[in-house]
Amino acid sequence: MPVNNWPPTASKKIILERALMLKSIRAFFDARDVIEVETPLLSQAATTDPHLNSLQSRFRDQVCYLNTSPEYGMKRLLANEPVSIYQICKAFRDDELGLFHNPEFTLLEWYRLDYDCEQLMDELQCLIESLCQHSNLYTKAKISFQRVSYRQAFENTVGFNPHQITSAECYRYAQKHDVEIPQGLNENDEVDDWLDWLLTQRVLPAFQKEGFTFLFDYPVSQCALAKIGQDQKNCPVAKRFELFFGEIELANGFHELIDPVEQLQRFKLENNARKRKGLEGVNIDHYFIAALEAGMPECSGLALGLDRVLMVLAGVENIEQVLTFSWRNA
Repeated sequence: MPVNNWPPTASKKIILERALMLKSIRAFFDARDVIEVETPLLSQAATTDPHLNSLQSRFRDQVCYLNTSPEYGMKRLLANEPVSIYQICKAFRDDELGLFHNPEFTLLEWYRLDYDCEQLMDELQCLIESLCQHSNLYTKAKISFQRVSYRQAFENTVGFNPHQITSAECYRYAQKHDVEIPQGLNENDEVDDWLDWLLTQRVLPAFQKEGFTFLFDYPVSQCALAKIGQDQKNCPVAKRFELFFGEIELANGFHELIDPVEQLQRFKLENNARKRKGLEGVNIDHYFIAALEAGMPECSGLALGLDRVLMVLAGVENIEQVLTFSWRNA
């Protein structure tokens, strides 16, 4: 039977734009003495994050996993040699397919020694501005950025402090304000599930449509691999941020946690959260924990989805338009 969808899903212009983008990224970091590295895509451990699922593979008789990001390997490099590093690689996530998702995607990840979130946001803004300025396809005359805390964003749009809200209160807000409630989400679910939902339904739609927005100082319960600090009102917060273009998430950054005891405890708690959601617990990366025990330097790091950045540069609405071969014809 003939197969007719063998050509690339991306146009020639976009394929050339991707090449230019990668060249510009490498020039950007070369000028700042940030070293390009490589780490394995295949490992013996998976992510414990209850919101992500690792793709499984097999080597001989052992189950192994394709990485959801190169984070653990890169931090092991930092523990061995404290120098700022970056990597451009493929990453893989199970059950992610849609306008902004492909199970295989391109990720830029970098770590800066002695940077905090503010400094890393500054550098990310410089990189995005550089990519827009050097692009052959980006046509917008003005590149705009704004920064808003997680608390400010929720107070501005839904009128409550997300650091002090309960699941039941979120549920009542949704009912009162005609927010669609997805099947399976109720007042007894975890508050972070509600905050994630209200973020997509109310907060992100209020962001500038044709500009970039940094959202920072997340709830402590969403700390992931970030340090805990305090915001301007002395409220405990996770020292992390995300960058959006309109409602599209582009990047996720952390002031990195370097305490091995706390990190191991978080992994165990995430595994418990996976089981509560009906997911399998996964193997914890003990090589990464051992690297933290050996001593990882103070740093901040972030992951930037390059396919989505290319979508912004090219002005397209479907990730398939920037991939040479998407999942449906890979």
